[in-house]
Amino acid sequence: MSRQRRIVNLALIGFMGSGKSSVGRLVAESLGFEFVDTDSLIEASTGRTISDLFAQNGENAFRELETRVVGELAARHHTVISTGGGLAARQENLDNLKQHALVVCLWASPEKIWERVRHQTHRPLLQDANPLARIRELLEQRESVYKLADVLVNTEMRPLKEVAQQVVHHFNSVRSRPS
Repeated sequence: MSRQRRIVNLALIGFMGSGKSSVGRLVAESLGFEFVDTDSLIEASTGRTISDLFAQNGENAFRELETRVVGELAARHHTVISTGGGLAARQENLDNLKQHALVVCLWASPEKIWERVRHQTHRPLLQDANPLARIRELLEQRESVYKLADVLVNTEMRPLKEVAQQVVHHFNSVRSRPS
């Protein structure tokens, strides 16, 4: 990690169903930080659902909205940011997050992700004839990006509280290092 970074926030990246929202809320509570979800911020600013944005405007337009939101988050302090699963795939977004946040990637296997999200109908990227194969494909495409996070945490067989405690530990250890 570069010494020029000023870590004032924590950003969670990773695939859908990896636990970003659930873990993020626990981490925010533990740190006394605000919790924000980039998808929720986009829905609030546009007055539309993510599914609707994908259907009506396409994925590229949605990714542009994500980039705008990430830019706005740079002004925040003491915030836990839960990102959409594909947000970090844009290098610009990851670079921007790393200017002010410790970036933690939550990871799980395709099978575990499918187990967690299979009953959710609001996932536009899973509207596929073979959703598990689509999860595998997208995870493979994004793996190299996810590995650029400052910290990778496997959420596979661990309780949410334990994952949150590990994330808080990493955050506190980085913030306590002398610059």
